[in-house]
Amino acid sequence: MRTDTPQPVRLSDYRPFPFRIETTALEFQLEPTATRVKATLAVKRCGAADEPLFLNGERLKLISVAIDGQALSANEYALDAEGLTIHAVPDAFVLTTEVEIDPSANKALMGLYMSGGRFCTQCEAEGFRTITFFPDRPDVLSRYTVRIEADEAFTHLLSNGNLVESGALEGRRHYAVWNDPFPKPAYLFALVAGELDVLEDSFTTMTGRPVALKVFVDPGMAPRAAYALDSLKRSMKWDEEAFGREYDLDLFMIVAVRDFNFGAMENKGLNIFNSSLLLAAPETATDMDYERIESVVAHEYFHNWTGNRITCRDWFQLCLKEGLTVFRDQSFSADMRGEAVQRIKDVKALRARQFAEDAGPLAHPVRPSSYLKIDNFYTATIYEKGSELIRMLKTILGADVFRKSLDLYFERHDGEATTVEAFIACFADASGRDMGDFFAWYEQAGTPAVSLTHAYDEAAQALEITLTQSTAPTSGQPDKRALPIPVTIGLLDSEGENLRGSEVVLLDGPTRIVRWDGVKSAPIISALRGFSAPVNLTTDARSVDRYVQFAADPDLFNRWEAGQTLARELILGRAAGAPDDVGEERYADALGKALVDDASDPAFKALLLTLPSEGDLSLAVDPVDPAAIHAARDSLKTRIAVHLGDLLRRLHGDLQNGGEFSADARAAGKRALRNGCCDLLAADPHAVNVERIVGHFESAANMTDAMGALSALVQIGGEPAEKALAAFHAQWREEPLVLDKWFSVQARDPGEGAIGRILALTAHPDFDAGNPNRLRALVQGFASGNPARFHDETGAGYRFLADQILGVDGFNPMTAARLVEPLGAWRRYVPALGALMREQLERIRGHVGLSKNVLELVSRALD
Repeated sequence: MRTDTPQPVRLSDYRPFPFRIETTALEFQLEPTATRVKATLAVKRCGAADEPLFLNGERLKLISVAIDGQALSANEYALDAEGLTIHAVPDAFVLTTEVEIDPSANKALMGLYMSGGRFCTQCEAEGFRTITFFPDRPDVLSRYTVRIEADEAFTHLLSNGNLVESGALEGRRHYAVWNDPFPKPAYLFALVAGELDVLEDSFTTMTGRPVALKVFVDPGMAPRAAYALDSLKRSMKWDEEAFGREYDLDLFMIVAVRDFNFGAMENKGLNIFNSSLLLAAPETATDMDYERIESVVAHEYFHNWTGNRITCRDWFQLCLKEGLTVFRDQSFSADMRGEAVQRIKDVKALRARQFAEDAGPLAHPVRPSSYLKIDNFYTATIYEKGSELIRMLKTILGADVFRKSLDLYFERHDGEATTVEAFIACFADASGRDMGDFFAWYEQAGTPAVSLTHAYDEAAQALEITLTQSTAPTSGQPDKRALPIPVTIGLLDSEGENLRGSEVVLLDGPTRIVRWDGVKSAPIISALRGFSAPVNLTTDARSVDRYVQFAADPDLFNRWEAGQTLARELILGRAAGAPDDVGEERYADALGKALVDDASDPAFKALLLTLPSEGDLSLAVDPVDPAAIHAARDSLKTRIAVHLGDLLRRLHGDLQNGGEFSADARAAGKRALRNGCCDLLAADPHAVNVERIVGHFESAANMTDAMGALSALVQIGGEPAEKALAAFHAQWREEPLVLDKWFSVQARDPGEGAIGRILALTAHPDFDAGNPNRLRALVQGFASGNPARFHDETGAGYRFLADQILGVDGFNPMTAARLVEPLGAWRRYVPALGALMREQLERIRGHVGLSKNVLELVSRALD
């Protein structure tokens, strides 16, 4: 039984740090098991005269501490598990500390640790305190100089900023000195040391200044970094053109590491990436990998201004850098890959992750008011919903005023650690509008529900639209305010032709009624175009209206949305015991017509082909019966496969790969459509279709096609699937990133023996729970990507996940906590399943020695 009660950190308790750290000089004597770190800090008081100096520090062996060169005795400072306190300090002084740490024993992958025989760091959010004693908070900005000494076997010694000097030392050692001229918080510090290959290029900024670009990777992997380097150059140019932001150092570096808790980290001038988001070749990476590399490289580069040059005052302002930067990388991807297709993909991700978060006990505002561990708030709400808030600002104010507001933000707050209030004030000042109501979006949790009804007066040719909004209570927020919601609306006639172009209607109260005159015929209302706000919309549209939109809505997002809504209603109707066989045939027929529309982009057709996910469907019902949803979705999928079998086989053949591989959007779209056909054909697994899918796998000339076929075969099961899995493993067992895919595809096995397969895979010699990529591929892939089998009526899936959480929590609490979410929404499921989920949550919470990370999320889920 737990007896300790960790105390939360609260936004209302924020106080500025009473000292400035004007410069920070770090000296590293790197040894895998006993690294010495000497820190020399130039400190000035800026608070009350009697304030002691407290420096965060955890798991550090203190060697010495001195002020102005005078060593302190043990009775002149206090040392505990959280840090170092010096009670009597002058107003200005130089503090020198020396500590010893063991990077090789650091399995939490925070601070300085070893990965593949190399030293690397991860300091966001609170990892720097495990490297040296320091005020490890984002509002303490300092200029860093870093000296690294190591054995010459660690050929590259890297840190932030510009290289000042380097050279050889006695005893087969060498050194490098780095200086970063820009003040930064400790979480942006980075160090990498090891044997690495480097891919080099250069970029000339808009003012004509050359910047050296270097990507460091495992030996032999440099060619696989070419796409990442190209993405970097494109993102640098795009940021200059779209936002006027120019890079500010002489050198920009990226390093790929295999063991990494995050996707990537924007450390100033030295980005560190999970290798899965940096390395790509056609034979080893899917089109989705290429897209993610392009997006994440851009995201981390864009942080140079939105996160580094302007950072967060405290961690409650995390959305300030992440929401804005996600918006920027989504905008970049839209320009690279097509606005409509990218928007659909972004909304699919938002609904799958953030809407689900809002619907459960882990719901929290975009700017939370308290936390136990800030690591738990690197969430879809902070990132994806935070991005939607920026998008709404642009929609409400218009593109020109939006750009003017951001220019003011960059001008006013460059070099500062600031707040969401200061950010919104820039939009108010630039636009001349009161933005006070908009701030509620940052403070209020939950997904608003918007209802649209209409009345058309044929004689007067007038249309009246009534919009209403409400937000369900969430933990700690029983009463919700009305939010300013931009609803973009257009009108179509019965043939899908425009009656009225898009117009933004601002729903800024509980209800708003809009009257439009001169509407010449009864309209079909195309509402929330482009998904203009992160809300759940219901309308009084008829099924016949949705079919018109599905066929002809000029807003491609709403065309896709109409198809998703039709499919959702059919699936949920069948799941509830009211199947509509005629409606399913009609839907399949409409989908077939959309697929032969020559004007449509193949990537868009591939999205039309994909039914709503089981997770998406579960958000529309209460209580959730995963087995019924799975069966009903499979039923519609099979009907489509049978109804459109000839068309799907013809498309699959026509889209046969030929010529040299290209990662561009057009070629990727064709592959997506071909693999979508393959996935549907697997739902009708007669001999002709199985033979076609096996042929698809055996002839695959790239990883996208290989994984598309392998996934389809696993859905079918049986001997063809097992043979393909064995062949895939034999071919790729020496490629860690590809092997992650092998684990991931099996995690989604829909067969009745899935849990047995998953348990067996945890004992596979290639499975390593200490590697976050491998763990996520199998464990999170099963818990989040295979709802029918995870929610097995015996509770075996829940027990498996709880076992994994407890096992991983002992050495990597951050990664363990990220596995809690699939159990968190237990109240939304049918009572028998909900009780089993709760039982495992209680079991986890009662575990002795549970980390704060896991305790916080489990307690929120239960309480």
